[in-house]
Amino acid sequence: MARSLEQLATIALPQRPGEPPGTLEGLFAPVPEPRAAAVVAAPHPLMGGNMDSPVVAEVARACQRAGAASLRFNWRGVGASAGVPSDDFAQADVDFQAALGFLGESVSAPPVACGYSFGSLAALRAAQGTPAIRRLVLVAPPTSMLSAQAIAEFTGELFLATGDSDEWVDPGLLAEFAEQAQAAHLEIIPDCDHFFMTGLGALAAGLERWWGPDPG
Repeated sequence: MARSLEQLATIALPQRPGEPPGTLEGLFAPVPEPRAAAVVAAPHPLMGGNMDSPVVAEVARACQRAGAASLRFNWRGVGASAGVPSDDFAQADVDFQAALGFLGESVSAPPVACGYSFGSLAALRAAQGTPAIRRLVLVAPPTSMLSAQAIAEFTGELFLATGDSDEWVDPGLLAEFAEQAQAAHLEIIPDCDHFFMTGLGALAAGLERWWGPDPG
């Protein structure tokens, strides 16, 4: 499938009493007859993480090529997104849920939670609280912060990927997590660090194989 052109998206945040409405900046890529709708979360907002990360963009495009609509977005306080950047998991969860809500209103297809690094942790938490999520993509999830229980309890299809030289991910431990999962596919990319400077092609290829042929 040819890659769809991405469109600027304005994602509404929940409004608290007495506060002005806030929005997140996103890039939405519709596809004809989508098989799924994938939200792709960026790395840590306090460490330069944003939706223009090459890894985030590559995951979104791999999903598109597999026949899934995609939405990547900037965390609060990053780019044109309202608010102040934070390492608060609760705030990240609100942002991720807002993106899921936007995509759910835009695409009639099953939701998929995807994330890179810090974003992968938010994607996993979203899957815990959203039973409709049956596919989960975690790229370079920091293993010291990863919940083995959450992975073991996820009953859908799980894709895990990391480089073999990632300073934030223990490949051996990630393999143990994959073995505990109910339906996991693990990609260990050789000669690749946390930033996938030499591993983007392998990451995309592995992700597209995991998706399988587009039924459309």
